[in-house]
Amino acid sequence: MIFVVYSDGACRRNPGPMAIGASIQDNRGHELAIVSQLLGEGTNNVAEYRAAIEGLKKAQSLRATEVELLMDSQLVVEQINGRYKVKNAALKVLHTEILEVLKAFDWSAVAHIPREENQRADDLANLAYDVPSA
Repeated sequence: MIFVVYSDGACRRNPGPMAIGASIQDNRGHELAIVSQLLGEGTNNVAEYRAAIEGLKKAQSLRATEVELLMDSQLVVEQINGRYKVKNAALKVLHTEILEVLKAFDWSAVAHIPREENQRADDLANLAYDVPSA
């Protein structure tokens, strides 16, 4: 079964407080797990990478062997797929990390989707700003 990971990073001001959201679903669209977390200070692109990484790690924890990562950040998708170069030093580290995480799956695909199709992940990222941390 292919697990589908919808991920989104949010940043209030850029740079500013970052939050991440991810919805891990089965191939029928049933939500199996979520990620909704406030991360601290950073940029929007860092938040996008962190959301994708944490969403993929959550899929791994559910024993996923095949995964499709869907994001509305065209920059990050194109960097992961090797069509854009990664020039920023902080993003290079995250780019290397996500490629390592993806290697752990038997099969993976990373695709760009319109923002409207990524609403659940966006909602989860924004929820992290609203829930007080313990």
